[in-house]
Amino acid sequence: MFPWWLLGFLALCPASLCTNPGITGRITQNGLEYGRQIGMAVLQQKLKSIKIPDMSGKEKVSPIGKVQYSLTEMQIVSVSLPKSAVGLSPGTGVVLSIGNAYISIKGNWRVKYLRIVKDHGSFDLSVSDLTISAGIGVSRDETGRPTVSSASCSTSIGGVRIKFHGGASWLYNLFSKFIEKALRKALSDKICPLVSDAIGGLNPHLKTLNVLAKVDRYAEVEYSLVSPPVITKNYIDLDLKGEFYNIGQHREPPFTAPPFSLPEQASSMLYIGVSEFTLNSAGFVYYSAGVLNTNVTDDMIPKSSPLRLNTQTFGVFIPQIAQSYPNMSVKLIVQATQQPHATMQPSNVTVEVMGSIAAYVIKPDSTLAPLFVLGMKASTSANLLISGKKLVGSVTLNGLVLSLQKSYVGPFQIQSLQTVLQLALKSAVLPKVNELLKEGFPLPTIDKMNLVNAQIQILKDYVLIGTDVAFTGSPARYSDTAKARVHPDAALRVVRLRGTPLKL
Repeated sequence: MFPWWLLGFLALCPASLCTNPGITGRITQNGLEYGRQIGMAVLQQKLKSIKIPDMSGKEKVSPIGKVQYSLTEMQIVSVSLPKSAVGLSPGTGVVLSIGNAYISIKGNWRVKYLRIVKDHGSFDLSVSDLTISAGIGVSRDETGRPTVSSASCSTSIGGVRIKFHGGASWLYNLFSKFIEKALRKALSDKICPLVSDAIGGLNPHLKTLNVLAKVDRYAEVEYSLVSPPVITKNYIDLDLKGEFYNIGQHREPPFTAPPFSLPEQASSMLYIGVSEFTLNSAGFVYYSAGVLNTNVTDDMIPKSSPLRLNTQTFGVFIPQIAQSYPNMSVKLIVQATQQPHATMQPSNVTVEVMGSIAAYVIKPDSTLAPLFVLGMKASTSANLLISGKKLVGSVTLNGLVLSLQKSYVGPFQIQSLQTVLQLALKSAVLPKVNELLKEGFPLPTIDKMNLVNAQIQILKDYVLIGTDVAFTGSPARYSDTAKARVHPDAALRVVRLRGTPLKL
């Protein structure tokens, strides 16, 4: 039985509708192994729940003649699945194989023979060398979520042995082979339907895949699958849309997702590649929502700074300001004039923001008098990390290029304002940005799935997240599968590298 958390990433779409993904995921053999542990624990419980119907019949047994028998109250005592494997059939799907399985059953027997002789007692039944082979089919529902079904199933029972206790058990053991044959068929008929039901029972879990994940009051990100999974002998690659939208208004950005592929890495259970397209679609959404702007006033500048947002400071660089508006505060309106654009290179992500800075004097009657409007090209870098199930970050300013768009106080040297405006951005704008970036955005996950020992690499055109997984309440333990590098606080561990902000 293939694990539902892996299948949560798999679905098919018609080739004519498939597009390049914004996010690509890869499930490795380590991920399959962890899923196998979960699957075995679940299947073991399912097998224990098999209900074996009462049986009765007649057999001719020498030397006593015809014996009427009945077996009742049969109950599975234990199930052992010591040997199992999950594998990939390239281009086809997932196959689960179980071998050397053992089932122990107990029940009651009752017999009648020679017309008047009756006897009863208990019995033990052992089923050995049980093998199960199951294939799982994956499809997609109308919401973009995956559904699963049993594609194939076969079973083989190597041995069945029954032993009677109580009464003349020694005598009834003589015709045990007849009963063993009947019980073998009864069990064989039960196992594959049970496996099929168990696979179908995964679908409620698959519906928890966050196909449309809310980010905040402005944005949501779509994680529907856009192309069939690529199944190789070593891993499953899958493509997710990975596109931000304004909530309630799914408008496509004026750019498309270029193709990208993941590197040949396999040490983690799961890899998630988040492309430039995903982050740039976020920039498009927030720019379209009109939220990439902020006001900066003097009370937002550190008290220790000798540079203030007032006409005295600006008057040092532009004397006309101090002459026309003595001892007044200055207000800056900073806004993006184009959507931010992210670029990713190895170990570094930069975001360029084209915008404007409009300066106003706050007059004693609280009205505003315009001073100037500057064009702004800001270059930023950020640290990215995984927090819980989110990709979050913080931003720093790399550089600032200013150009004069309009002056209400006569000509002046733009570069003379570089220091004070950089201070305003670093002291007032970036803290607001970082407060928002701390919230981040949710990655594609299924309910109760946690990312463990997550690590981030910045590569050309995308961010690669390598992570193991663990499930809350899972019968399989992460430590059973994880490699020797497991950190004591693995569930919370993050690796900080250079990255990019999501919005300004």
